Amino acid sequence: MHVERHDTVPIAVDDDIVRVRQRVRDWAVSLGFSLVDQTKLVTAASELARNTILYGGGGEATLEIVTQGERRGICLTFSDRGPGIPDVELALKDGYTSGSGLGLGLGGAKRLSNEFNIVSQVGAGTRVTIKRWR
Repeated sequence: MHVERHDTVPIAVDDDIVRVRQRVRDWAVSLGFSLVDQTKLVTAASELARNTILYGGGGEATLEIVTQGERRGICLTFSDRGPGIPDVELALKDGYTSGSGLGLGLGGAKRLSNEFNIVSQVGAGTRVTIKRWR
């Protein structure tokens, strides 16, 4: 996989979620993603950015335009240094929440992505990477 473009956005306050959403939408439009795929990617980014603030205490989003053979896509990585997730499998189940949300964030982001990866260590933070291919 080759990275064509790279950007990092700090995530600390709610306004940063809006900035991540806008940047992801702009990149998706520039790559020619359909409106449906733009919406899926922006929705997933919004959920993960919100989780970064609510559960990770803030962090950053790394946005990359990537190519793999003939495919082009967007890779988003959300990282925090929060408390981590003790049971990742449980956290991915619809309806599970450690806060007051609907419990659709991680599982929803996974369904809205073509590729999904999560690495979390209790006491050290969480990193979620998603990809959507055009």
